[in-house]
Amino acid sequence: MSLNQFLKDRKQVCIDLVNELEKEYVYVSVLGSYSKSKKVISSTRESAVSESEDDCGFVIKVYDGTCFKEYSCNDVAGLTVENIKEHISMNHYQTGYVKVRLMEEQPLVKSFEREDLHVLPDEEVMQRLTEVRNYLQDYDSRIIMVHTMYVHRETSSVFVSSKRVLDQFYEWNNAAAVAVVRDGQTIQQYFGTAAECDTLLTLTKLSSMKEEIAEKALHLLDATAIEPGVYDVITDPSISGLIAHEAFGHGVEMDMFVKNRAKAKDYVGKYVASPVVNMRDGAASCISAASYFFDDDGILAHDTQIIKDGILQTGISDALSAYQLGTEPTGNGRRQGFDRKAYTRMTNTFFEPGKDKLDDMIASIDYGYYLCNTDNGMEDPKNWQIQCTAAYGLEIRNGKFTGKIVAPVVISGSVTELLGSITMVSDQLEVHGMGMCGKGCKEWVYVADGGPHLKARAKLG
Repeated sequence: MSLNQFLKDRKQVCIDLVNELEKEYVYVSVLGSYSKSKKVISSTRESAVSESEDDCGFVIKVYDGTCFKEYSCNDVAGLTVENIKEHISMNHYQTGYVKVRLMEEQPLVKSFEREDLHVLPDEEVMQRLTEVRNYLQDYDSRIIMVHTMYVHRETSSVFVSSKRVLDQFYEWNNAAAVAVVRDGQTIQQYFGTAAECDTLLTLTKLSSMKEEIAEKALHLLDATAIEPGVYDVITDPSISGLIAHEAFGHGVEMDMFVKNRAKAKDYVGKYVASPVVNMRDGAASCISAASYFFDDDGILAHDTQIIKDGILQTGISDALSAYQLGTEPTGNGRRQGFDRKAYTRMTNTFFEPGKDKLDDMIASIDYGYYLCNTDNGMEDPKNWQIQCTAAYGLEIRNGKFTGKIVAPVVISGSVTELLGSITMVSDQLEVHGMGMCGKGCKEWVYVADGGPHLKARAKLG
């Protein structure tokens, strides 16, 4: 596999357009994007293979010295400078009226590629999913429905400006299995996920989880409601990732700094967490679902240190918000599609590992909970309040699990209070790349998050 042929055929057209348009404008760029996905489903109710073209088109961006203007189209072939000037003046989307200082763009001509390491035919993918499904269905009569799914995604893009000609192609795989259980009137569900740039490894990992998925789904049938209060907690990597995503994901997206909608703007260089806390974001921070080679502004992928030893170092930014703030872009400019605006968006956001052993962390809890399995979360960047939901919590007393399970469990409260209460950080890192994130309930992009286990003090309900 390689860069989409349609974009290959249009690369020279994009170069020619930029060369002509830069005679009229201070800055010009053309972004061409193409993505498609394949979904394989094997469930109690259906088995199917489907393919979809998710995005295909171009966006032409110009800067006239006063503001940026954009025009999106399905194809650049046949467009002339006069056509584009007319489209921009009549139908443009103005992305910023503030006169800004453009950063010096370093010349670069480069192609990037990351391919699936072990591609499997659809028939084998379906067979492997069905084996997982059958195992779960036969495991216990209380498992009433099983859904297994595999998604393969291919992304291609071309970026051309006066100094840059870039193209990239990359692939990613997600797989999941959900078991729904019932005992009398009680219904619960549990899911396991695997995500890799390797189809064979992804499905092998999912298969290795099948017994755990069945056992945890059945265990949830015994869950009771938690008594609200403040507890010592240990978060598993998925909950650590959810906290990272909600606490310092949206809160450090610097287009929110421009609009004065994020409290983090006033805390750069200050303590926002305990000294044992370190956090990163970036498409180059790790290889996961949100790992690309350059963003939709043509900025190379970064590895950004957000928190170092408890101190907020910086936010993350798209090119426009960086220009408005007088900072360097961090490679976080992302679009839901070619016809949508670029926003500052998270990529791979996670806590860095520490030095503690998980067994020692559990042993240090007199009374509290081990919180597991991301459900959902939300954040108020302006007031720095968060709400994160764990699928379940396991009770710990005197450093040992009691066998009691509570579900669901909601963590709420102040970002700085929660992060400031962290006293132990495990030495193992996990990053999960299954989800998508919206900005203001729209503008969906793929993200990943995670971290080590964290020991903290949290308000639960």
